[in-house]
Amino acid sequence: MIRQPLVVVMGNVDSGKTQTLDTIRRTAVIKSEAGAITQMISSSSISLNTIQKICGDLLKGKNINLPGLVFIDTPGHAAFSNMRKRGGNLADIAILVVDINEGIKPQTIECIQILKKYKTPFLIALNKLDLTPGWQKTNEKMVLNMIAKQSPKVQQHIETKLYEIVGKLHEEGFQTERFDRVDDYTNTIAMVPCSAKVGLGVPELLMVLMGLAQKFLEKNLVTDLSGPAKGTVLEVKEEKGLGTTINAIIYEGTIKVNDPIIIGGVIEPIVTKVKGLFEPDEKNKFKPVKEIVAAAGVKLSAVGIKDVVSGMPLFVINDNEEELTQKIQEEVDEVLIETEKSGIVIKADSLGSLEAVIGMLQDKEIPIKKASVGFVTKKDITSAVSDEEPTNRVILCFNVKTDTDEVKVISHNIIYQLIDDLEAWREELRKKEEEKELDVLIKPAKMKYLQGCTFRQNNPCVVGVEILAGKLRPGVDLIKDNGDHVGNVKTIQLEKDTLKEVEKGKQVAVSIIGPTAGRQIQEGETFFVDMNENNFRSLKRLKRFLKPDDILVLKELAELKRKENHLWGV
Repeated sequence: MIRQPLVVVMGNVDSGKTQTLDTIRRTAVIKSEAGAITQMISSSSISLNTIQKICGDLLKGKNINLPGLVFIDTPGHAAFSNMRKRGGNLADIAILVVDINEGIKPQTIECIQILKKYKTPFLIALNKLDLTPGWQKTNEKMVLNMIAKQSPKVQQHIETKLYEIVGKLHEEGFQTERFDRVDDYTNTIAMVPCSAKVGLGVPELLMVLMGLAQKFLEKNLVTDLSGPAKGTVLEVKEEKGLGTTINAIIYEGTIKVNDPIIIGGVIEPIVTKVKGLFEPDEKNKFKPVKEIVAAAGVKLSAVGIKDVVSGMPLFVINDNEEELTQKIQEEVDEVLIETEKSGIVIKADSLGSLEAVIGMLQDKEIPIKKASVGFVTKKDITSAVSDEEPTNRVILCFNVKTDTDEVKVISHNIIYQLIDDLEAWREELRKKEEEKELDVLIKPAKMKYLQGCTFRQNNPCVVGVEILAGKLRPGVDLIKDNGDHVGNVKTIQLEKDTLKEVEKGKQVAVSIIGPTAGRQIQEGETFFVDMNENNFRSLKRLKRFLKPDDILVLKELAELKRKENHLWGV
């Protein structure tokens, strides 16, 4: 038998996710007979008959085999991340809501990355069409007809905004087009202009959604509704009079009161029995039911579920507890990471969120030492502090609060922001480490022995020089531009002040141990700071901290050295 596809609504904050979902449900209630839309925990089920009434002629003559759609009530990418099952995501298909006037935002990109990761088919609702500057309401019911009735200026504005979004999505690797212009839905994402606020475009959204689900999902939706249930935990809550309850989505089979169930746990799977199943009535109060059939949302109560976290798998046991225990543990273990290798520590509020964070870090090739669900523990802190690599001594927290000051903690409730903050911190740390390394290296410098500026001939000789490039410090050796050794700089003075460093453009007196002025060195000659190959290679590696003049001096020095050794510094 074919079950209903599970649909999730995603999008940027303020794009209109909740309004879109509410409008679809409200339209369904208006268009249907009583009972054609079923409110369940975490979901709303809309029958095929109701969808056909909303779409009218748009679905006329179309052979639809799907029994309807189940919309997940908790919109947003965080909920989407929680809805995981092995090998992909619980949601079969998604609506990505984009404000047509605001365009693609960073959070929208994050939603797209999650959809891409799970290979979830989706369409785009270009929301807030009615807020287009100059928009005029007409009596047209269909969105394309209403756009056609707008002034040329408004139509042009809509087209411009639409193709700005097309361009942004192209950068993310997706080909997109307005739904009526799509020739091939296998390689083009359909965009439906709409306004959730006034209900415009809902028939078109549902039509495209049903078409996509029918085309891409039909084989995946075949299920045995009479078999034992499989589901995913969306939320764990304390309910007055019920105690600890679980909100779950059942995506396969049937669950009944008194059924033995097994749920993924952070430490080990939890085996218990269903005490009660509940769904909301017309007044949104919980009413007990005897059984729930997929695909549907349900609230259940059971003993020993306090430590369950979102995203965990839930199965009804049917004389196969040992097999399910192994299956669930494998599913949890593939997300929880703990190795002896170097890397960062991750904590998240749910298994799905953790999986999403891990996926994005792996995409950026950031090493992970340990990843787990729940609060930060002493073990997590020890693991982070003990890492040999300084840029890995950090705990990344998604939707998890901690007040430890024993280790660097980066926390956020938006995944892309969390990753951005981590990368910024690691880059800043690397920069400080490299600057420290640079500080102990011999710096490049070039100078000219000034005419008439011989103050002492030897032991040591003291001469006036002008720094042509780089920085000169005491303690370095000098060579001529022909490679001959000059001597070692003992001190640098400017107007009786002894300097630790002097930069380009300054004229100073330097005392040099070794040469006699007028014999080994002559006025007007050019000197370079000498260095060994390892120092040179380190400077090359850290050249982003050097000025263009410093880099030119290094090149001149290398050319000078390579007259004797062709591979010097390579």
